[in-house]
Amino acid sequence: MAKDRKADLWGPASPVMRRANPAFAPSRADRPVHHLGEFVSDPHANSFDVLILGGGSGGYAAAFRAAQLGLSVALVEKDKLGGTCLHRGCIPTKALLHAGEVADAAREADQFGIQASFNGVDMKAVNAYKDGVVTKLYKGLQGLAKARKVQLIEGEGRLVAPDAVEVAGTRYTAKNVVLATGSYSKTLPGLVVDGERVITSEHALGLDHVPASAIVLGGGVIGCEFASAWKSFGVDVTIVEALPRLLAVEDEASSKALERAFRKRGIKFKVGKPFEGVERTDSGVKVTIQGGETIEAELLLVAVGRGPTTANLGYEEQGVKMERGFVLTDERLRTSVPGVYAVGDIVPGVQLAHRGFQQGIFVAEEIAGQHPQVFEESGIPRVTYSEPEVASVGLNESKAREIYGDDKIETLQYDLTGNGKSQILRTAGFVKLVRVKDGPVVGVHMVGARVSELIGEAQLIYNWEAFPGDVAPLVHMHPTQNEALGEAHMALAGKPLHVH
Repeated sequence: MAKDRKADLWGPASPVMRRANPAFAPSRADRPVHHLGEFVSDPHANSFDVLILGGGSGGYAAAFRAAQLGLSVALVEKDKLGGTCLHRGCIPTKALLHAGEVADAAREADQFGIQASFNGVDMKAVNAYKDGVVTKLYKGLQGLAKARKVQLIEGEGRLVAPDAVEVAGTRYTAKNVVLATGSYSKTLPGLVVDGERVITSEHALGLDHVPASAIVLGGGVIGCEFASAWKSFGVDVTIVEALPRLLAVEDEASSKALERAFRKRGIKFKVGKPFEGVERTDSGVKVTIQGGETIEAELLLVAVGRGPTTANLGYEEQGVKMERGFVLTDERLRTSVPGVYAVGDIVPGVQLAHRGFQQGIFVAEEIAGQHPQVFEESGIPRVTYSEPEVASVGLNESKAREIYGDDKIETLQYDLTGNGKSQILRTAGFVKLVRVKDGPVVGVHMVGARVSELIGEAQLIYNWEAFPGDVAPLVHMHPTQNEALGEAHMALAGKPLHVH
């Protein structure tokens, strides 16, 4: 690593040290600093230091971290601790995807010299496996809440004052309130979800059989993941997407690679074709898309995104500023009402569990006077767990050119055909780097099997504002897919090895 760049990366004003040194935190002159000794609320009197409304990723993370810092904490949850992510989202969906991966491995075993056969999918057994994973993690969370002495309040809570939440007629107060009520599956105007033939992801996770065919309305993360899992189970799948490409928020190269892979797998998709209507048929549903084209299938999965769960919870009545149902906050996640914070999917931005989780930790430390470092949205890693996987962090190429100018951006795409472990796995894809000329890497984009496991290093590269020359000398284990990241940075640093 060049001497001057090492100083940049590890010096007192570096991205690394800014995150570690409270002196670099934004000024808090406009808000009093709390010290742990100031919190003397009595949890036995329904009064707490921190009261959290919602027990999903953001809510329970805030609760656990606040309790860890010595604060008295209550957490209100109407369903189960862990929220959508654990019970109806991230975890069960990835369990289905892994089951699908096993099914594909059985089908394709002969290419590895293994004699095996695929005899079908037992959805009862798949669901038992999926639910077993969820149950184990849920019990773990319950144990952590008990160990940290977080008081769990079961029921639907409503903000009735800036410092109070009411649950089933009982009023609970706190010096600080954290809103973390999560999100719900959206639909389109006039499109009625019946839970039988027109379903959302929550219904899809509870199916007791493998449908013969399915239409997936929405080519975003949720839609592509279910299409991928269902295809592995043998479902005839068609994705309908109004935007010009699948995963439209990702780099265009990533979208095109996923589309090629889906075509090869037999997953059909219609892009640039807005939904117009659906009707029930004797065998399922008939969907009409722009241009009058119709598609028939056993069921329709509505995967058009998620909306913030904030209606009728008292937020606006207490003066919390809202926009299109989202709670508005400043960079320190403070709402317009003093002492009230918001985290997770109800805050505008990418709706990701790990974002909410980190926001929950941030708010707990903010309340406790820890001066946590603000993190930027673009530095949050993003993954679509389809086959192949799509992972990214930072800016895509078009956004980088928009911000810095066409002449200031250069890119490099390293194909996984040059990576030994990727050939062993029989996966195709790439690592694409976007950098500012003579400057840092501002975007990392990857496609291929298991690339979700590479995003951790990519996140460090982006968030630490590393130059290609900073990463190139780092030794990457052989043979791993991780080497592809190293090779890409070597090439962009002007010393390509396994690349033309």
